[in-house]
Amino acid sequence: MRATVFLGGGRITSALVAGLRLAGYDRPIVVHDRNPRKLQQLKRQHRVIAEPDLQNAVAQAGLLVIAVRPDSVRELLKQIGRLHRPLPAVSLAAGIPLAKLRARLGPSVHWARAMPSPVCRTARGLTAITFGRGFPSVAKQVVRRLFARVGQVIEIPESKFDAFTVTYSSSHGYHALAALADAAQKLGLDRRSALTAAAHALGDGVVAWREGKIPLHRLLHEAATPGGVAATVMSAMDAAGYGRIVEHGLRKGIARARKNAGG
Repeated sequence: MRATVFLGGGRITSALVAGLRLAGYDRPIVVHDRNPRKLQQLKRQHRVIAEPDLQNAVAQAGLLVIAVRPDSVRELLKQIGRLHRPLPAVSLAAGIPLAKLRARLGPSVHWARAMPSPVCRTARGLTAITFGRGFPSVAKQVVRRLFARVGQVIEIPESKFDAFTVTYSSSHGYHALAALADAAQKLGLDRRSALTAAAHALGDGVVAWREGKIPLHRLLHEAATPGGVAATVMSAMDAAGYGRIVEHGLRKGIARARKNAGG
């Protein structure tokens, strides 16, 4: 039985492997990384096969997952060299287009891109996938099933991939939670109460929208009575440029992804 092989033992690999094991994934998982400490930690925590030799790791792959930083992808693929057997490969590197990936490793390697959330460690994440031309249908099912074990999977065209990448990140939730709790502390709440209130505001509202059938605009209207406290808060935030700030951040993220693509 060929293994699922991760090249790169960093944060996203750790989160994915944790989620896969939590979901009962029992196929062999091989991880290659230059850092022996990372490999030993993953082996100890998640029962992976630690493989310090890159070529040995690739040789074991039934599915190859590229999980290194975008600026390291080119050198990693150069080190692997040309492969002469059919192999599905998935890149998790933000911004690196399929066209550049196809130029490496040879025509027998079929490429997809995936963008999983670190929340996948709880098996409640979200992953976007886009497949390159000619990606075998059987291999597509293998890729979809792998990421479906750690949460929801959506397939989107590559032209929309960067926009999805800058929008879906769980960092938005953590950032909003930290900002809201910090503001509440400045108003006099203790840290624990501030985090509880902020988490309730963000988390419960999102769950109510996701699990219900009420449109978002109606929920906003329901939560913010005209002339009330919540409506005053939202109006003041909008007037201060809340929407413009969010859009500005997303545009900067897309610019970063495009810079990655040019590397």
